[in-house]
Amino acid sequence: MVLTDDVLRNPFFCLRTGRKERKRAPDRVDESHSGPSIVGCVKAPARAGFFAERIVDGRDDGGQSERVLIWIERKPGATWAVGRMVNPQYRETESPRADDYLWEGHELEDCLEAANAALEDDAVVSEELGSPQSVKPFHRDELLKPLERFFFGRA
Repeated sequence: MVLTDDVLRNPFFCLRTGRKERKRAPDRVDESHSGPSIVGCVKAPARAGFFAERIVDGRDDGGQSERVLIWIERKPGATWAVGRMVNPQYRETESPRADDYLWEGHELEDCLEAANAALEDDAVVSEELGSPQSVKPFHRDELLKPLERFFFGRA
């Protein structure tokens, strides 16, 4: 009880605002604001959590050109994920589906191993089907830079 009496009698808490006339909100909204709200149209980019990605351009079993996107993503709950999407340019949305994920876990080294294994498999198949190419592997440093930027705001 004594503490509440001290706090209530403190001059800092006794200050009140002056008798200024406040601005009133308009009685009706301007006609220019009657259309649809922009908030409903805005969505976050589907690849916001992607930390690194590689594209392997090659051929499928039938000889048609094929593009394979392999990415490393940081998901909520401090989970790393490796995804693989075939011909993402033909999809209706850029958002990955549940069956696009190859691996999920908490260890960065395991994530890199899974991503580089998928990348190597696709590069080998592409080479066997007559479309050899060089794709650089995923490295720990390229994942740590965005992670540090996320946590500490630095590059």
